[in-house]
Amino acid sequence: MDRQLALEIARVTEAGALASASWIGRGDKNGADYAATSAIREMFDSVPINGTVVIGEGEMDEAPMLYIGEKVGSLIGPEVDVAVDPLEGTEVVANGLNNGMSVIAIAEKGNLLHAPDMYMQKMAVGPALAGHLNLDDPIELTLKKAAHRLGKSVQDLTVMILKRDRHSEQIQTLRSSGVRIKLLDHGDVAGAIVTAIPECGVDLYVGSGGAPEGVLAAAALRCLGGEMQGRLMVQNHAQYVRCTKMGIQNPERLLSMPELVGNSDIIFAATGITNSDLLNGVRHLPGNRVETHSVIMRANTGTVRYIRSVHNIPAKLKYAAGMN
Repeated sequence: MDRQLALEIARVTEAGALASASWIGRGDKNGADYAATSAIREMFDSVPINGTVVIGEGEMDEAPMLYIGEKVGSLIGPEVDVAVDPLEGTEVVANGLNNGMSVIAIAEKGNLLHAPDMYMQKMAVGPALAGHLNLDDPIELTLKKAAHRLGKSVQDLTVMILKRDRHSEQIQTLRSSGVRIKLLDHGDVAGAIVTAIPECGVDLYVGSGGAPEGVLAAAALRCLGGEMQGRLMVQNHAQYVRCTKMGIQNPERLLSMPELVGNSDIIFAATGITNSDLLNGVRHLPGNRVETHSVIMRANTGTVRYIRSVHNIPAKLKYAAGMN
């Protein structure tokens, strides 16, 4: 894939973040999500790719746009899989909380897992632990292995996990081990990614969350040299059938990085809507200007770029009107 695509994809996530930012704290998660989705779908038309949505807003009969199987882009360019979450954290933005982002990952066709909308058991780590842990191990053994590999005591490890009732037993086990726990209210994608960013101080991400978010996080971790392991949490026969229809045979098997995000080049982009450990949120400036903070990553080169953009809103609207 052409490296120029990285900036094009960042422009798309910027559009999603800008559109949903006006909904921050208004208590309307559907309005915020629709604003982000509409803006991203429109912006995709200018991106020189022949893209197919493999992770999006749902099935065709559930979502009016960015549905699974929808073609996006100018349709002139490389054939790519597209994983998109226009608004990662709808409740977050609606309630003015942290960790809201617009997120997109693209990879060469056939590389991104077509993950159904269900829970996935996950473990995410940075480069130092990649390839050295196993999701099937008891958490106590995982902590010992991680501490040994990092050259520190178990008590000096920091583990991040979503603050959910379903994790109460796992959280208690972690507390009993003596590790530092960083409870995450929202933001499954950012929570996994920060394990590969040393400045964030998180050694391990565990627990369960959305399977589509797991693939998006795995895409970023592949760019950063980290690792995600996952297992779909199939709860009934209908979910099992849905998995097989989406091409996932033996849905309850352990999913490694090649199964989640393949081995091709990946471009990952995210723009903050509200503040997180990974990105600053959208900030309104004097003079009808708005600041966004984005990150772009590429697997083939391992390059990570942070972009601070200042948007002149009247000028953007005038330009858009001229294009129409």
